[in-house]
Amino acid sequence: MTYPTAESLDIAAPAEKVWALVSDLPRMGEWSSENQGGRWIRGASGPATGAVFTGRNKNGLRRWSTTATVIDCQPAKAFEIAITLGPMAVANWRYEFEGTPDGCRVTESWTDRRTGWMKVLARPVGVHDDAHARGEMTATLARLAAAAEG
Repeated sequence: MTYPTAESLDIAAPAEKVWALVSDLPRMGEWSSENQGGRWIRGASGPATGAVFTGRNKNGLRRWSTTATVIDCQPAKAFEIAITLGPMAVANWRYEFEGTPDGCRVTESWTDRRTGWMKVLARPVGVHDDAHARGEMTATLARLAAAAEG
């Protein structure tokens, strides 16, 4: 299942290698301009369905933390996390991988799961809409490709 807000990029590296980078959430800050990494919590030590991660984020001078729960973990095929802030759903981020003759195509997708009032309350940390997500995805995929191809 691909969400409506998505970007794809062909990367000259095997899907297994790129999936391993994406699913290494403590390193996500190396690819994302907004996420700054974080740590596995609640006994998790790596990607697995149900594993929980606390992430650090920034947008300009704004800083905040969220919780990510891995909800799909299929090596070299798919990786998805559900983001929450306390008990409130924020968004889902999904990565899908398909082989190509020169490596793989990675599709990163996003769905906003915030309620209307939560979007209003979240404005102090910046605008987080489809356009913002697409810009973040384009930048993240480019950095991911540079790391995987290097």
